[in-house]
Amino acid sequence: MENIWQNFLKNIKEEVGSQTVETWFKAVSLEKLNHETNTVYLNAPNQFVKNWLKEHYLNLITNNLQSLLKLNNLNVEFISPEVKQINKKNIIPASVIQTIETQATVNKNQNSNIENNPNNSIEKSEPKLNLPTKENNLLKKTNNLNPNYNFDTFIVGPNNSLAHAAGYAICQNLGKVYNPLFIYGGTGLGKTHLLHAIGNEVKNKDNSKIILYQTTDKFTNEFISAIRLDKIAIFRQKYQKIDLLLLDDIQFLSNKEQTQEMFFHIFNLLYEEKKQIILSSDTFPKEIKGLQARLKSRLEWGLVVDIQMPDLETKIAILQKKAEQNGIILTEDVVNFIASKITSNIRELEGCLIRVSAFSTLTNKPISLDLAKRVLLHLNDNNKKEGIMLERVLHVTASYYSMSINDLRSQKRQKNIALIRQVTFYMMKKLTFCSLKTIGEFVGQRDHSTVLHAITKVEQMIEQDRDFAKKLNNIEQKILTS
Repeated sequence: MENIWQNFLKNIKEEVGSQTVETWFKAVSLEKLNHETNTVYLNAPNQFVKNWLKEHYLNLITNNLQSLLKLNNLNVEFISPEVKQINKKNIIPASVIQTIETQATVNKNQNSNIENNPNNSIEKSEPKLNLPTKENNLLKKTNNLNPNYNFDTFIVGPNNSLAHAAGYAICQNLGKVYNPLFIYGGTGLGKTHLLHAIGNEVKNKDNSKIILYQTTDKFTNEFISAIRLDKIAIFRQKYQKIDLLLLDDIQFLSNKEQTQEMFFHIFNLLYEEKKQIILSSDTFPKEIKGLQARLKSRLEWGLVVDIQMPDLETKIAILQKKAEQNGIILTEDVVNFIASKITSNIRELEGCLIRVSAFSTLTNKPISLDLAKRVLLHLNDNNKKEGIMLERVLHVTASYYSMSINDLRSQKRQKNIALIRQVTFYMMKKLTFCSLKTIGEFVGQRDHSTVLHAITKVEQMIEQDRDFAKKLNNIEQKILTS
């Protein structure tokens, strides 16, 4: 049975892709073949996977197994851990894939390897402390959820259907399926929207649940403040009381050793108590640089799903939904034009809608195809493709400061080179929709955390130095007009 199933996985990998195989089929096993009834029994890890496979991949499974088993009119039956037998005669073996609940036992053994760190006082033997009721109520009120981000306003398409289905399933059975859920994808594709939607759905179902949406940057800053003010115990108490933790942009934990150590501890604590953890990133867990191997492993314990750029039909649906929400009247040809021109992300799609609507309001003209083409002229002829724009920023900035591109991309750290490189990062982020990872790799294979630090520094300099701000404005105009 095992050999047949492995051959099946190899065959369908070419049809549906490795990500689908890893997500849905690797957790399934071929359990039994009944020659009398011409039926194969597939063991699924839980009811949700079972239902998803039956609904979306039954024909694929049947056709491929018929070919491998050399059988016609094959019947495919699914079982899950809840189902112990098919009938009185055919008992299904109990050796099913280990579920999230039983994995918690393994985690307790793994946690014994946590290293003590004197700087953040992480001790596995430290007793759990309960927060006063007043602080519990405060945490409920400060969940940081955006009420406008919910499942009703989240447009589902082929690009995000798996992430949406997994998120919605979690809301029905918090902490018991797909824990943790790891969502990855490029900038502006809806990861944050989905995190808020899950949080709002859980809140609406059970207001007693303690929910917290947090960006990784804020988590890190909060932890640093806790160290500085000697409030580590309070920091840990806060997070150990959470029923649903939604942590956005986990890639920003890169190279932050002490913060990773603390998050590792919090992760283990929440996981063992079957509290739900949902994380987002701009890349797959294994590809996040500067992250501890043991933390990467934990990020993949549950379900890893990606969100991609939506197809044309989904983009049209998103535009129509946004227009409806904002009372904007769009004709079909305008919707199709905007949707066909945007190839980077949903955020830019929404930005184009806002620009067209604003121009229409300010000029007191109805939104027409000609008006949309005029406002979005910069999208024509593909002259704003991200790669071209990154190259343009690099050349213009280097030229403005009489600096060679090789120096900007080099590992040189002289003060003048470093500053111009930081300005380049800032301009790339401001004028494109590229991720920090993409920008960093474009300029000398640098880490996204380096890019983030540079952008933050330049923003601070702009606020403090008007002459510097004017120079950057000149550079921006040269980039846009070159």
